[in-house]
Amino acid sequence: MQARTLWSLSVKSKTATSTAGVSCVWNRCKSDFLHKSIVPTDHFQKSLPRLPIPELEKTCSRYLDTQKAFLSDEKFQQTKLYTEMFEKEIGKDLHSKLVSIDKNNKHTSYITGHWFDMYFKDRRPVVLNHNPFMSFKPSPRPELNDQLIRATNMVTSSLKYCKTLRANVLEPEIFHLDPKASDTLKFRKFVRLLPKSLSFYGAYWYKAFPLDMSQFSSLFNSTRIPQQGKDKLYKNEKAKHLLVFRNGNMYVFDCLNDNGDILPTSQIMSNLKYILEDQSDRPSHPIGYLPTQDRDVWAQARQHLIENGNSMELDLVDTALFALSLDNVHADDLADLSKQYLYGDAANRWCDKSLSLLITPKGEACVNFEHSWGDGVAVMSYFNAIYADSNDNPVTSSHADANAAPQVKKLEFSLNATNKADIDAAKAKHDEATSKLCLDFLEYEGLGKNDLKPLKLSPDSIMQLSFQMAYKKAYGSTPATYESSSTSAFKHGRTETVRPATLATNAACELLAKNSSRDEILAALSECSKVHGNLTRNAAMGQGWDRHLFALRLLAESEGLDVPLYSDESYRQINTITLSTSTLSSPAVAAGGFAPVVPHGLGVGYGIHDDKLGAVVTTYKPHNSPSDFLSALKESVEQIHAVVKS
Repeated sequence: MQARTLWSLSVKSKTATSTAGVSCVWNRCKSDFLHKSIVPTDHFQKSLPRLPIPELEKTCSRYLDTQKAFLSDEKFQQTKLYTEMFEKEIGKDLHSKLVSIDKNNKHTSYITGHWFDMYFKDRRPVVLNHNPFMSFKPSPRPELNDQLIRATNMVTSSLKYCKTLRANVLEPEIFHLDPKASDTLKFRKFVRLLPKSLSFYGAYWYKAFPLDMSQFSSLFNSTRIPQQGKDKLYKNEKAKHLLVFRNGNMYVFDCLNDNGDILPTSQIMSNLKYILEDQSDRPSHPIGYLPTQDRDVWAQARQHLIENGNSMELDLVDTALFALSLDNVHADDLADLSKQYLYGDAANRWCDKSLSLLITPKGEACVNFEHSWGDGVAVMSYFNAIYADSNDNPVTSSHADANAAPQVKKLEFSLNATNKADIDAAKAKHDEATSKLCLDFLEYEGLGKNDLKPLKLSPDSIMQLSFQMAYKKAYGSTPATYESSSTSAFKHGRTETVRPATLATNAACELLAKNSSRDEILAALSECSKVHGNLTRNAAMGQGWDRHLFALRLLAESEGLDVPLYSDESYRQINTITLSTSTLSSPAVAAGGFAPVVPHGLGVGYGIHDDKLGAVVTTYKPHNSPSDFLSALKESVEQIHAVVKS
């Protein structure tokens, strides 16, 4: 199983926030939209370049380069032999077949189908195994950090985002290599005049790179549906209602009218207030536990619900625009809050929804999302947009605006003995799994981008080096490490793996452990930045080795072939991700996290800012403890800080 991809982007997308590129050309319901881009949302989609299949020789060479950081000379020579055999013999034939298949499927990428299958065929629960979270910073306006007020504003901003997207006037995501030249009104006026079949090339002339927007449609009205053997993604864009959880109870109410316009703030806020004040007891058997279990078991339990007359209720859950959880649990610190965001009270969640918005009694908020349908570009676009809009253009700042008659439907499920037994079993399994998860965090002030960039050091490279140092200090070895990189610069691109553990990081760790001279260490840090930069660029351009070998392995398995490269213990070890990492690059993000990929592994969600850095770390009992790694990480960062600042 590959490591989770999460939301990290090596090619950072940039959405223009100024009104220079926005033209209000419609008359109806101006406030229903975030903006109205003069460049249509899908303008570049038709002309996006296709995800390249790397040359087999380069893939094999890159794979061996990664293995050098882990293997003894003897083991490396054996792995090198298997790799060279693969390149010259069976791999060559598999590669030719993959290229041929790709040529016959020009509407998509060679990895897309395999990636959906990887998620949908996985029978493990989505909680902890696939669903990550990222939390919003508090509103800079204190009066907006109230559960009802923030829920109303964020729901409304979400609806505006949805409408802007579906009206095809959401600003396309574009990476601007030279923002002064391309993030301008002149650029937008130029590219909008180009035919869709050529528009990408016009942007490329400006050194601007449009990103794939195909995942965005799955943000709303979509849900992962359990089925025996393989799940599916269900979407119904006609639905106009919101799904809300409170104290284990489930409610729905319409947010849009028959014309698709957003209902008045007073109505939305009154509905939410009614739900918050509802004194209904917590259900003895909350339905929300059912999606947390093994997918085949959940598929059977879902069928039991349907057989007992709950089809209509399930349809309202599945087709809802998104899920809103109004929690009533007060967290003591960031660690407790992060646990609440990552798995929390399953009775108050529907973890199969593509998008869930969680808001605490203090107005703290986060997004938790099911990962099969998409990756970072779509989620971060939504995340950044609703944070900005709910703060800059709030529709309410007072409970007095909740002055309409509530129009809310509480979902009542008919449960027989079988359904109740299913829920009891799901709860027991969920509680057992989550009880083993440990989570803690590090916040380090004084070292950030402003300290590293003047020395021409990559901040992300230095963070990854600190993880390698910490792991060696805590566990005495070099971990198989994963960092996600987006390939959204290509049609239907998903992600590629950056492999941050290298010979360069090994050398730097050794010099830092020996307290070598500052000049030697700085030279090693510079080399780490250079190597990491090359790996990151290659991955973003679809030139890593992981996805290529993954696709070739699946092709070999489909033909029943025994391939020594894939049977090699070194291949298994390097794909057993013990250190899974993902970075968060947004001023709207407070923190983010996810569970480890393997029982003995670590999950590290991290961010580096101008003058500080931080990480949320997860482990599983009894294998590891976050405190061991975080203690070593703090020591490692302090060592690097001393070198940089001296």
